[in-house]
Amino acid sequence: MSQPDTDMAKQSPSSQQETQIQTDGRQNQPEQVNQPAQISQSESPHDGKGEHALHTNLKRGMESRHLQMISLGGVIGTGLFLSSGYTIQQAGPIGTILAYGIGALIVYLVMLTLGELSVAMPVTGSFHVYAEKFIGPGTGFVIAIQYWLTWTVALGSEFTAAGLLMQRWFPNSPTWVWSAVCIILIFTLNALSVRFFAEAEFWFASIKVFAICAFIIIGLLAIFGVIPIAGYQHAPMFGNLIKDGVFPNGFMPVFATILTVNFAFSGTELIGVTAGETRDPQTAVPKAIHTTLWRLVLFFIGSITVMCALIPWRQAGVGESPFVLVFNGIGIPYAGDIMNFVVLTAVLSASNSGLYASTRMVWSMGNEGMIPRWFAKTNRRGVPMLALCAAMAGGLLALLSSVIAASTVYLVLVALSGLSAVVVWIAIAYCQIVFRRRWLESGHSASELKYRTPGYPYVSWAAFILCTASFVLVVFDAEQRFALVAELVFIVVCYGIYFLQQWWRKRRKASDSEDDLSMPWANQH
Repeated sequence: MSQPDTDMAKQSPSSQQETQIQTDGRQNQPEQVNQPAQISQSESPHDGKGEHALHTNLKRGMESRHLQMISLGGVIGTGLFLSSGYTIQQAGPIGTILAYGIGALIVYLVMLTLGELSVAMPVTGSFHVYAEKFIGPGTGFVIAIQYWLTWTVALGSEFTAAGLLMQRWFPNSPTWVWSAVCIILIFTLNALSVRFFAEAEFWFASIKVFAICAFIIIGLLAIFGVIPIAGYQHAPMFGNLIKDGVFPNGFMPVFATILTVNFAFSGTELIGVTAGETRDPQTAVPKAIHTTLWRLVLFFIGSITVMCALIPWRQAGVGESPFVLVFNGIGIPYAGDIMNFVVLTAVLSASNSGLYASTRMVWSMGNEGMIPRWFAKTNRRGVPMLALCAAMAGGLLALLSSVIAASTVYLVLVALSGLSAVVVWIAIAYCQIVFRRRWLESGHSASELKYRTPGYPYVSWAAFILCTASFVLVVFDAEQRFALVAELVFIVVCYGIYFLQQWWRKRRKASDSEDDLSMPWANQH
């Protein structure tokens, strides 16, 4: 990650001191309701006195309950409700459970490292800000583009999915009409205020969580014979888990599933994006992080276990969603319509979170001067409308490419989006390692941190190594090898754009200086 700008990462003692002093300032400053989020440690707040000063304040409108549901809402999506059967068919029951267990462990380790950074420096669009300070400006630019692309591509696919899901109830209506309704709804929720976004996401995620809990409880009752299920004269129990052996297709499909699971778990890092707009992040962020692992285990592994126990694994990936198969087998009326509603809610939740994350990344890049600073301007409600419009435009372009160039442009975008989240995880883990080292070198002790990554440095290095391995070992999966090549090329292109941008700025600055020297009267005042 740091090789293209290694020299920049080795900051001077004065730079380290700046990080130290201003990190202290964040910790000692009491949190206020609706307090403007401080974003760049090196940038003075806009006070309106400068000639080009902009109002760029975001408001702390999120509470702890919002943060916890947003972290879940970013993870629980159509993959669990629709694609989980295909995963079971590929890796087998035990292999799928093992893959999801390893994936949950990896994401939990990353979250522990993110927690220390988010509490010490609760900034919106945090990932690239951390990468810029602790790895280098070039890497910060790359991480920002990577994460923006991840959610922009997701937006396009979710808008399409919303239109297709509505076809079940309105088969004669055009798909684009429902996609447009989804776009207007999600844009409005994000444009009103961060509070509206958070409240909507809380209820969207709550519906998904309720559906999964109901599925697990009803499934367990069927497994133990409390309620009947079609195809069984007795309690099914857990015989289907090992009916054809522990790894019926061998161990390699399990490895490929781990890669897919990592992509499925992307979204938990939204906690870092929201930290700058969360009330009392010192309390809310750690609480959200510590509840992430057991909820991931409960919702994902619990659901997968129930599916595998009730559905022969060879049938799990054929036809309908495993959730619908189980509900139909138990005899729950309108099972298909119920799950269609739940999946539609999951789509709305994912698009809501995606637009928020994409908007805040555009805002943060503007605030840091990576793109024109006008993108960081906010209205009186603290909403960066220009960044919101730019993010929505990106989602619409992704939607357009999925219709016009699905086999070329959109295929490349999806491939890049899948691995971009893992690249962000790698950067998060490494930034925490560098942050802690500089913190200690500057004379501070670990006990001064409001939240500390437990088991440092072992947990931090484990997160970094496991994420890096997940990224590199994609080369052994033939179906995803294209994604790895596309991602590496894209990273190189992003670095090239950054350094070209820096070169152009230096050249323009030098040209302006020469013009000032040739016209001495221009500086008489």
